[in-house]
Amino acid sequence: MTPEELAEFRRRQKSRNWVLGGLLVFFAVLFYAITIVRMGD
Repeated sequence: MTPEELAEFRRRQKSRNWVLGGLLVFFAVLFYAITIVRMGD
């Protein structure tokens, strides 16, 4: 792998990690909100 390919690979990996992290946070907040709403009933 050339240094350019390695840099591109790392950049893509980092952006994918940000997307996965964002999804994880989204689902955590979603479950938290659902739990609060159900407890209020």
